[in-house]
Amino acid sequence: MSIQLNDINWPFLAPAIALGLFLAWHLLSRWSNLSTSRTNASTNDPYQDIEPLDFQDWTAIEPMKIRPFRPKFYLTMGLENCPLSEYLAFDNTYLERTKIRTAVLNDHPKETHDCNPKVEAAVLEMYEWMFGTYLPKRLPTLFKFVPRDALPSEPKGAATNSERYLHNTITGEYIPLQPPSAKEALRTLGRNVDDDILILLPGSEAEDGSPIYHLEAYVCCFPSGFSLPEKFGLPLAAIHAPVPNYAPKLAKSMDRFFAKLETGRAVRRANWSITTDDKLYTQAGNHLYANGETAENTAIDKNEKTLDVHAPDLDATIAEQKKEVEIEKCRLRCERQTLHRLPRSRALVFAFKTFQYLLKDVKGEEGGEVGEALALAIEGLDRGNSPEMKFYKRGVVWGEKVVEFLRG
Repeated sequence: MSIQLNDINWPFLAPAIALGLFLAWHLLSRWSNLSTSRTNASTNDPYQDIEPLDFQDWTAIEPMKIRPFRPKFYLTMGLENCPLSEYLAFDNTYLERTKIRTAVLNDHPKETHDCNPKVEAAVLEMYEWMFGTYLPKRLPTLFKFVPRDALPSEPKGAATNSERYLHNTITGEYIPLQPPSAKEALRTLGRNVDDDILILLPGSEAEDGSPIYHLEAYVCCFPSGFSLPEKFGLPLAAIHAPVPNYAPKLAKSMDRFFAKLETGRAVRRANWSITTDDKLYTQAGNHLYANGETAENTAIDKNEKTLDVHAPDLDATIAEQKKEVEIEKCRLRCERQTLHRLPRSRALVFAFKTFQYLLKDVKGEEGGEVGEALALAIEGLDRGNSPEMKFYKRGVVWGEKVVEFLRG
């Protein structure tokens, strides 16, 4: 028997069709929500949930402007939370800076990286996260996974059994996901990440039994007036010994914070200084030392611009250094610093990216307001809770000329 269209009861059929469509939509929605919840459950991990950086052309990403100026200098931690997606500050200076980093690593191997055996697992964990997760998720168009058999040539250099590589499309380097050693991992991090990285582990205890963290590994291409080989293995308080008033004002709170920082949380802060040249790799010369005994005891790498408050003819020496200050060579040097804890080893990773700015550019920002803010901050170096900071930062050498320029 055939059914003719004219025989169908359309008023009755229409509600049935609507009901069927509703049930189908309901089932599809439940399946979609279930799938989404499963996906979210499997990636609900701050170390894995890295959001891609939104950009069209990486060469158009300008460096961030860090301006942490205050009219009076106060020695504080000054921390704020940092989403792990924003762990690195990527910009269009990357290629130039990584070339400099590679040259520094080659020219100064002993000064730029080292690690103790006890921290090797943490170094490899940091390497694994950076190249296996962070960079390919944060910058997926620039860092791409490649199998070993797709490499343009057989890997050279240190032996590796890695079957997968991360292609840095900017520099052309193929990075093994399994490094041959912890020291090679540090070198690779130093070449490919424009942050200096310090890894710390508990090495002693405070009076209350809480852990005190010691520097156990580092790759540092852009030190600003300090020598990490001299600080290697030291606790936080000894590392910061030359910093005026660190011991009475910050040491205990820093130790407590480092001990209690939970996994999954990252924090950041910024600092600033003025340097009288544009050198990124500077193991000495950016600081004066208000305590000559401290400088001697920590074996600071001295040069002709490093002196202490007890030096003979101090005023005459400062006067001579003032004559050498040339505004065109001076830079505002800022560090964007981060701290987070690795989930497996529970080691702490302190990292910082160095930014340099021409004073003429800072002077003109926001109609001169930023230049004036910097001038006030320079004048306020000795007006806060650590007045010796003006001497320590060499403000007694460059301060007058820089302020005069900013207000001229």
